[in-house]
Amino acid sequence: MATTERNTELRSPSEPLPPGATPVSKKRGLWAWINKRLPVDEFIASELTGYFAPKNFNFWYFFGSLAMLVLVIQLVTGIFLAMFYKPSAAAAFGSVQYIMREVDWGWLIRYMHSTGASLFFVVVYLHMFRALLYGSYRQPRELLWLIGMMVYFALMAEAFMGYVLPWGNMSFWGAQVIVNIFGTVPVIGTALTQWIRGDYGISDATLNRFFALHVAAVPIILLGLVMLHLIALHRTGSNNPDGIEIKEHPGPDGKPLDGIPFHPYYTVKDFFGVGVFLVVFALIVFYVPTFHGIFLEKANFEPANPLSTPAEIHPVWYFTPFYAILRAVPSKGLGALLMLLALVSLLVLPWLDRSPVKSIRYKGWISRVMLGVFVISFVGLGYLGMQPAEGIYIILSRVCMIGYYAFFWLMPVYSRFDRVRPVPERVVYHAH
Repeated sequence: MATTERNTELRSPSEPLPPGATPVSKKRGLWAWINKRLPVDEFIASELTGYFAPKNFNFWYFFGSLAMLVLVIQLVTGIFLAMFYKPSAAAAFGSVQYIMREVDWGWLIRYMHSTGASLFFVVVYLHMFRALLYGSYRQPRELLWLIGMMVYFALMAEAFMGYVLPWGNMSFWGAQVIVNIFGTVPVIGTALTQWIRGDYGISDATLNRFFALHVAAVPIILLGLVMLHLIALHRTGSNNPDGIEIKEHPGPDGKPLDGIPFHPYYTVKDFFGVGVFLVVFALIVFYVPTFHGIFLEKANFEPANPLSTPAEIHPVWYFTPFYAILRAVPSKGLGALLMLLALVSLLVLPWLDRSPVKSIRYKGWISRVMLGVFVISFVGLGYLGMQPAEGIYIILSRVCMIGYYAFFWLMPVYSRFDRVRPVPERVVYHAH
């Protein structure tokens, strides 16, 4: 084997390699030593410079890379917060105040983490909306969509447990409401809620297990799912605003005619998106970190008090669409079932869409109207979930809930009969 490698090194670059020989990098020194033991060059060639993405990406394709950026921000700031946080009912709220007031730059790290949690959901929701726009959940990307939904569910679990950790009054009572939802599960409901809480009520045991899951178990699962999501993406290739598979039109060299290398063309474009995002992120962190009570509620600056219930109990804004569905019906069990159905509807979306085209660009007016109804309904539910559960708010919640479900469960009908425009053979690209 050593002889083969030496002969390979002495051979002229124009000569073919003998059978069994491995190509030797022209680089020398430390980089060559690292690359021989860790295939960095091969990774860059296959995943960046050798990965061809459609040439007609638009700004909707920023949000996947921005989600990765926010994930890194959350992991880094979370590590520093965990150094000073004390996961006990007696000390949790005080430790957060200590971080804010006594730790050098602790206020900045805490606000970066709380703002990052909300902006994580902003970019994820926009990333999911882009999939709805251009049919990125359609064949052959069904598994990619399912893994993405698993990432979303893990993110919801991570955010909920992180929301409880500051042990403010809204955290405490929000945890009471959300955990009690599991009590509606037939037969095992009571035992399940006790297992989640670790006690007969939200207590020190709950805080300890939520802390362990928030800083260790769920992040590991989340990172694994993100890795699977990226692997599945590179396996099937990226979708594009036209919904055309660029792999079906290879050139003489086998590379897609309508594709360009992801690096440097899209990495440079992503850097621009990152710059804009960081400006918005900094403006929120330094000027409106609570975002007028939406990112951090006023009640959460008070310590948890089982004897003092906030005037309006509701979860943080990214859960309120589903919370509004929960409250839209009088029966608690039916509300929980409808909330579960709202999530299941997202999972089965690839098999509900029967349209012959993928992208909204070529779908008919019915599909466009229904997508608009879905967006208005989802945003409306998010707003209504933060309002009192009474009067007109309940009625509007029911209307928005019907619009939400109509988008999914009428899709097999309207997507099949909706008139579509002809799809071009090649992607439509306008230089800019």
